[in-house]
Amino acid sequence: MAAKSPSSMKVHITRLEMTAPPKTSLPVPVNIQTAIMRAPGIPLPFYRYLYRQVGSRWQWVERLRMSDEKLASVLHDERNDISVLYVNGAPAGFFEFFREDEETIDLTHFGLIEHALGLGIGKWFLLQCLYAVWTLNPTRVTTTTNDLDHPRALQLYQMFGFSPVSTGTGIIRPLSDKELLELAKKG
Repeated sequence: MAAKSPSSMKVHITRLEMTAPPKTSLPVPVNIQTAIMRAPGIPLPFYRYLYRQVGSRWQWVERLRMSDEKLASVLHDERNDISVLYVNGAPAGFFEFFREDEETIDLTHFGLIEHALGLGIGKWFLLQCLYAVWTLNPTRVTTTTNDLDHPRALQLYQMFGFSPVSTGTGIIRPLSDKELLELAKKG
């Protein structure tokens, strides 16, 4: 029996930007050991692991469909920056941003792995991400979310200073069984 391909999904996309660093400050969550480490030259299997663990609930698929060569060229571009969150010694999420030019930085990926949800670290982690981005002195930071994202994602971005600048629609094609099998083989 042939593997069934999942149906494409229509999504509502919101593009956001912020033009000043966040004014909020939050303490490190209590009774949790956290570390955020930059990951220059991140190994592709580790990146795919993080991307899949964080993004599978939200239908992140684009980077999983990239060849090793294409993914390496994106990830290891000197304008790209990836940092990994560790909670109690284990990977718990990551953020990734891309310096489009001297003025604009795009927050391309942000999220937590499922075991880190509900620990009260999401807001704190996003704030740490934004602090890291703003140390590079852009004039604006952009990001995109859609209605497949966490139900409070848009609200959280706005809480920290992002404003919607445009909306639109797009199509997400979930990974097929064949693609999932190929990913499992890559390790």
